[in-house]
Amino acid sequence: MAKTGTIHVRVDPDLKREAEEAFSALGLSVSEAVTLFYEQVAMRGGLPFLSRVPNVTTLEALRQIRAGEGVTEYASLDELMAEFG
Repeated sequence: MAKTGTIHVRVDPDLKREAEEAFSALGLSVSEAVTLFYEQVAMRGGLPFLSRVPNVTTLEALRQIRAGEGVTEYASLDELMAEFG
């Protein structure tokens, strides 16, 4: 099958760079990576990964974390385990 379709997409430059580095590490070109993604979408009839809209509880937890509310930091795993062990 001839590859004649063209896709134009605008993405954040940092995201583009990070993704291209990951593709390169996998030995893939951007074109090959996009083709793999499209093949998986076509084969599965949807996204090739779980994608859900967060519920109200999850959204509130994310808001709290981003605001630094109720966050406890531990110096080590041992310290964490001592509190919950």
